[in-house]
Amino acid sequence: MGHIKEYYERIVKLKESEWNFIASHFNRKVYTKNQIITEQGETEKYLSFVETGIVRFYIPNDENELTFNFSFDKEFTCAYDSFLTQTPSEYELQALAETVIWQISYEDLQRVYAQTKVGNYLGRFASEKLFLAKSRREISLLKYNAKERYLKLFKEQPNILKFIPLKYVASYIGVTPQGLSRIRRQIT
Repeated sequence: MGHIKEYYERIVKLKESEWNFIASHFNRKVYTKNQIITEQGETEKYLSFVETGIVRFYIPNDENELTFNFSFDKEFTCAYDSFLTQTPSEYELQALAETVIWQISYEDLQRVYAQTKVGNYLGRFASEKLFLAKSRREISLLKYNAKERYLKLFKEQPNILKFIPLKYVASYIGVTPQGLSRIRRQIT
């Protein structure tokens, strides 16, 4: 849980009583490589903090899955739209490596918000960060071609290229694996 406290304390200094109250609502869970964390059609019940590991967001499809996001160490993650609305998720979350997460349920998060001022502040900060990442992703898809998206990805998120299978990277930037191979040949 120390990683969550470090994450929070980069934003605001927590009183020990505040931290103890917040920490008491998190539970540790370990997912094995390729295990599904949230299934399509399931309502997201937890906001998760990735201690270690990689989480892939994708839309399952019989012909080819559409990967649209990743979460890494020291990041909050979940099917956030499903979590906020408490409605079924339209996509899945999958652990791409053994992934250790700390989860807080929707109900417990509401208690933290109701009973601590700092909890509201931290929740707003986390949601704003998720919103900004989503906005940057959408703008990238609309503004840049596939080669430019790949180069930006290489520059801004090198972890994706180090640890993610190329078929998922291709889907993430909106091309086929063959299209990604062509882009990579043009660059080298």
